[in-house]
Amino acid sequence: MEEQKKKPKKKLDLNRIEMPKQDPMVRKGNFDEVALGYTHEMALQEASRCIQCKKRPCTEGCPVNIEIPDFIEPIKEDNLAKALEVLKRKTSLPGICGRVCPQESQCEAKCTLLKKDAPIAIGRLERYVADWERAQNKTTLPEMAPPTGKKVAVVGSGPGGLTVAADLQKLGHTVVLFEALHVAGGVLMYGIPEFRLPKAIVQGEVEYVKSLGVELHLDTVIGINMTLDELLNTEYDAIYVGTGAGLPMFLGVPGENLNMIYSANEFLTRTNLMKAYLYPEYATPLKMGRRVAVIGGGNVAMDSARCALRLGAEKVDVIYRRSRAEMPARLEEVENAEEEGIEFHFLTSPIGFLADGRNNVCAMECLRMELGEPDASGRRRPVPIKGSEYVTDVNTVAVSLGNAANPLVPNTTPDLQTTKWGTLVVDKNGKTSKALVWAGGDIVSGGATVISAMGEARIAAQAMHEYLTG
Repeated sequence: MEEQKKKPKKKLDLNRIEMPKQDPMVRKGNFDEVALGYTHEMALQEASRCIQCKKRPCTEGCPVNIEIPDFIEPIKEDNLAKALEVLKRKTSLPGICGRVCPQESQCEAKCTLLKKDAPIAIGRLERYVADWERAQNKTTLPEMAPPTGKKVAVVGSGPGGLTVAADLQKLGHTVVLFEALHVAGGVLMYGIPEFRLPKAIVQGEVEYVKSLGVELHLDTVIGINMTLDELLNTEYDAIYVGTGAGLPMFLGVPGENLNMIYSANEFLTRTNLMKAYLYPEYATPLKMGRRVAVIGGGNVAMDSARCALRLGAEKVDVIYRRSRAEMPARLEEVENAEEEGIEFHFLTSPIGFLADGRNNVCAMECLRMELGEPDASGRRRPVPIKGSEYVTDVNTVAVSLGNAANPLVPNTTPDLQTTKWGTLVVDKNGKTSKALVWAGGDIVSGGATVISAMGEARIAAQAMHEYLTG
């Protein structure tokens, strides 16, 4: 009997499709989205590269466990409605995740084709599908469980709050979402610039969550308007706290209280949420000089630096105390900043600020550093170089050193256990020390990514559902 011929293996396509972007010299003068998204042909071509691994390591790398091969396969077949259906089984915010999640260190880091230096552009495909739905101008609602008669309060409408609200509503519970600001979205609205995450996208995702039946209350500060205990003593069977980490950290050096020195939080909130970049159409002036220094090396620092450039700064410098290799910012955002002309000063730490005689900052004193042994984070610790002090002119500073947890809810809830950093203590399912209260996101971690907050919210939502129905 003639031996059957084996089918030849399909040749791997290692030509990852890059996403078109605005020209750097053009985009640094506007707040329009930098990444322009895939065309239809690009999306189909990129999806066709997926080899549909049996082990699905990419799904393991996703904090919300999106079935990645299952949403990519229908894109290849030009069935975007099916791709959207698969996505929305696990995420209610695909348009956001496709833009700001660090796929390169999560799902794409697990992609089998990474071994060939050509991982599938998972985030770009997710964005494409979400944008396709938005272009259809109609929302596809998932299957909803029958009502359970239980009512849940969700405090904070950032990525975690929106996720837990959507999940619990789909599971049949009545969810009321409380937001302290005048618009929903949390850090997605006040922290991330328009050119990286258009606010229309965020509000579209908020409207989707509301379309599931979630009730939204804006301008409501839990801890002032009402406490957690008052919520529990009225009509709510459980609470999820996702109030984030909005308390800025500073350097603690001389001169830090001078005028024109901002926390990155204030700088970005004025720019993004309050739309200072559209002044005088929006009545939010943002006083800024021509030479700007941004202190820090994370995504918030990149956002601050790139906003400053677009707001009219002639020179923007990023000051970071470690080397480029230790920067926590996404490589894509660092490269975008460099393309736009922002300069980086590594192994440099500010040690003081000087005044111009009118209480405005006019110069910054810095100290050069070298890398020593690794610290608790695994990164090499910066060590000062004796006698390396120097002074540089600067007339606006944005300090981006991370944030501490929002203290309002813990301060008004005595039986809510916190860590020494002010973050909430939770178990593996997000359950706090207080009965009927769960939490997740930056109020627990102290500051992480959008997708990690969503992952924690999904775990907590399932635990809350089991409690409410058990």
